[in-house]
Amino acid sequence: MTTATQAAAPRATWPLDAWYVAASADEIGDKPLARQITGQRMVFFRAASGGVVALDDFCPHRGAPLSLGFVRGETLVCGYHGLAVDCRGRPDNMPGQQVGKFPSARAFPVIERYGFVWVWPGDPEQASADKLHPLPWAESPDWAYGGGLFHIGCDYRLMIDNLMDLTHETYVHASSIGQKEIDEAPVKTEATPDEVVTSRHMENITAPPFWQMALRGAGLPEDAPVDRWQVCRFSLPSHVMIEVGVALAGQGGYHADPSKKASSIVVDFITPETETSHWYFWGMARQFAVDDAALTDTIREGQGKIFSEDLEMLERQQDNLSRYPDRRLLKLNIDAGGVRSRLMIDRAIAREAAATA
Repeated sequence: MTTATQAAAPRATWPLDAWYVAASADEIGDKPLARQITGQRMVFFRAASGGVVALDDFCPHRGAPLSLGFVRGETLVCGYHGLAVDCRGRPDNMPGQQVGKFPSARAFPVIERYGFVWVWPGDPEQASADKLHPLPWAESPDWAYGGGLFHIGCDYRLMIDNLMDLTHETYVHASSIGQKEIDEAPVKTEATPDEVVTSRHMENITAPPFWQMALRGAGLPEDAPVDRWQVCRFSLPSHVMIEVGVALAGQGGYHADPSKKASSIVVDFITPETETSHWYFWGMARQFAVDDAALTDTIREGQGKIFSEDLEMLERQQDNLSRYPDRRLLKLNIDAGGVRSRLMIDRAIAREAAATA
């Protein structure tokens, strides 16, 4: 209960008991990396033994950011007065001081897998590797992957809305992946306890520029009529995997033989930073021309330009929503995927709150 002198705590907008992508594996090198995730300032470093460590970015001595320090063996040394903390956040040594009774820095559970570093910002007792989102394509030689990272100044849920309703492609991405057939094709939304799925299929159409490039890369005629599909899958805490592709028309569409199509998975890991900003780890995993490194670079460059267009739109949207927080927004049939994804997030937050209570 609250009183006149005790305000209610702000309602969380993200689950905490979950694995979030904190960084790509190659971001964690010989220097500490500072990153704020779910409102918590963290520092990541790679110990001499090779393992990645995540700690509260707060030195127990005087509160300086540990990320301004340096790695020495299995410890992170504060760059202010030299307090070294070990991989569990426990003070290890400090020049001229006995550190045995010093408080520890909080340590966060970390897993390095699939080319990413994942962090669990909630109750460490609930963290387990079997709760990590499975990415079978990331461990298969039959797939190629390329991607990048954007820092975006908007609520992470706006990005989920964006990815679960691809109608915007016709307008935001008119020169690359957009086409009028997206608007014209009906969208189907389904929800299970584990994911929300929106899907759209378009038959006997002309491939837009990005997919013409993909057809060339797959050794298929870029000007041939195609069947196109978009299957968006949201899963907790904030991941969206989008199965996309084109197949030569009449060859089975989504189910066509691999020799008749160019298909891939658009990979979207959306990690909240603050209430109005997030880290967006994006990429594309594909099953065609997997040994063509030049094609991987071309697709990465093309994707980067496409997502840059999203970035501008989303940040301007956030600015409007922050200016006019009381204005009501419409919910149309095309918004069902985002609405149901938010409902799944809200339920996860409620479960955590109930467990804490």
